[in-house]
Amino acid sequence: MTTLPPQPAAAAGPPAPAYPATLTFALPERIARWRPFLHWILAIPHYVVLGLVGIGVFFVLIAAWFCGVVLGRVPAPLLGFLAMALRYSARVGAYVYFLTDQYPPFDLSVGTADSGRYPQVRFDVVPQVDGRSRLTIFFRALMIIPHYVVLYFLSIAASVLLFIGWFAVVFTARWPEGLRDFVLGYLRWSQRASAYYVLLTDEYPPFSLD
Repeated sequence: MTTLPPQPAAAAGPPAPAYPATLTFALPERIARWRPFLHWILAIPHYVVLGLVGIGVFFVLIAAWFCGVVLGRVPAPLLGFLAMALRYSARVGAYVYFLTDQYPPFDLSVGTADSGRYPQVRFDVVPQVDGRSRLTIFFRALMIIPHYVVLYFLSIAASVLLFIGWFAVVFTARWPEGLRDFVLGYLRWSQRASAYYVLLTDEYPPFSLD
């Protein structure tokens, strides 16, 4: 197996919209051809960590929900943990989708601002602690349903493009730009919906791939 020399990182896709939770990328234009074969295996240790983090998310989200409904505020440490979980997941996802060749760190830094330890994928949140909407928090699981319906169909399209992208990277060492932009847009949309669902913000996310 041959490894391509490192290429300078380039901003991928259109900039993220002005939403309180933003997922941005700085990805290489070229990826070594062997990476689509092994990234999903190399990421196994991260899957284990994500499973443990997911258990924490379950309990932290319950606590955040009760705080929001009863007190009209969600403590910053709870928001920081939830943001960390989404950030970690986004980094691993981008690596597994062989969008980047940089192995993600085991970074469990709690906080709504990205630590910058993995510049290829950044997830930042403008925290909303006080003045929360008790009503929308109470019905949050119902309010997010329209997004998850659309994301279900988008995930099918993204899976097809990932399949095509797999062959493209294996044979040409690069993602076709249009395919990659769609996948990145899907990841952004999914991340915004997840941020809303886990109560990081009360601002309803846009139906947009941008």
